[in-house]
Amino acid sequence: MPTYEYKCIDCGYEFEVFQSMTADPITVCPKCKGKVQRRIGTGAGIMFKGSGFYITDYKKSKRPVDKKPESDSKKKGVKKAS
Repeated sequence: MPTYEYKCIDCGYEFEVFQSMTADPITVCPKCKGKVQRRIGTGAGIMFKGSGFYITDYKKSKRPVDKKPESDSKKKGVKKAS
C-alpha cells in the first residue's frame, strides 16, 4: 500500500497517510477540519526488510584444497633413471 501526501488548503498542515490504492482520498484536515489536497509524492521507494544480503552470505568456504599424495620415490629422495 502506498503512502499519500496531503496538504491542508486552509491551515497549511502537511501530513502523510498510508492507505490502499482503492481507498477514497482524504478530504478533511485532521487539525482544522478544512479542505485538504492530495499532493504528488515521490512514489514508492525500495523497502528493505530483514537483515539483507551480503557478499559473505554466499561466499565459498575456505576448505583446504585436496593435495595429491606424493609418490614413495619423491618422499625417499630416490631419483628415477633416465
